[in-house]
Amino acid sequence: MPPLAVALVLIAAVLHAGWNVLLKTSGDPLRTAVRLQAIGTAVLVPFGAWAWLAHGSPAIDGGGVALALVSGVLEAGYFVFLSSAYARGDLSLVYPLARGSAPLIAIAVGLGLLGERLSGPALVGVGCIVVGIMLVARPWRAVRAAGRHHRGAIGFALLTGAMIAGYSTVDRLGVRVLEPWLYGSFLAVFATIILTTVAVVGRRTGIIATPLANGNPTPLWRDAATGVLSLGAYLLVLFAYSLAPLAAVAPLRESGIVIAAAWGALRLGESAGRRQAGARIGAAGLVVVGAVLLAVSH
Repeated sequence: MPPLAVALVLIAAVLHAGWNVLLKTSGDPLRTAVRLQAIGTAVLVPFGAWAWLAHGSPAIDGGGVALALVSGVLEAGYFVFLSSAYARGDLSLVYPLARGSAPLIAIAVGLGLLGERLSGPALVGVGCIVVGIMLVARPWRAVRAAGRHHRGAIGFALLTGAMIAGYSTVDRLGVRVLEPWLYGSFLAVFATIILTTVAVVGRRTGIIATPLANGNPTPLWRDAATGVLSLGAYLLVLFAYSLAPLAAVAPLRESGIVIAAAWGALRLGESAGRRQAGARIGAAGLVVVGAVLLAVSH
């Protein structure tokens, strides 16, 4: 994997964990998700249009636009499910579960539908991810003591992981057809339109009933900062996809799991004491180890 791609992905992981902290601590995660997506799109699209004109207005491949549309649908689903999870559960629970389950879902698709086989290191990696996720989520406690509300966070986090696995695969194909800045611009527009429509219609009809996590919605400037961090993280990953294979980039992105787990456990008071905080951070680290093993086994 080229050193530049590694650097891009690691920076993106830090930015990604950062905007997830802001999303989790916002008053209304779904509303914040809509605003951050719209703000990011407003920043990116003019740049994409300028870059397209600066390159002589080349023909735009329809296949790349179609891939951006598919990814936009998955991205909108990602924000809906992630917002629902954060409104119901801890950052140090939801983030590792959502990000860690994504490579497992991709593996399951490969084994079940594509007839792929895993090497020894990959099997160890899968085991690390499974054990790490179980220690982070502790679903037996959620089912027994936390009630339906917290159990919902686990379900929505897993749905978020499915969306991540889906759009990561689509995006890797898309940046091979279109330049990352152009593909990202189309994707941002599609995701914004779809997410806004789903959020507005869903809440008005009662289909989406995301509870407020922390009272009143956050101010626009804070959502703007969240949007810029989100946009920066995603663009860095798109450029990394153009330099390195999906199997190497996707697992390395999960290094942000440790950052988010540590912030939630230590700064947001999501763990009862340092021992529990250390256990949750260690379990998140185990997920990252498993993801790295999956990456090097390809």
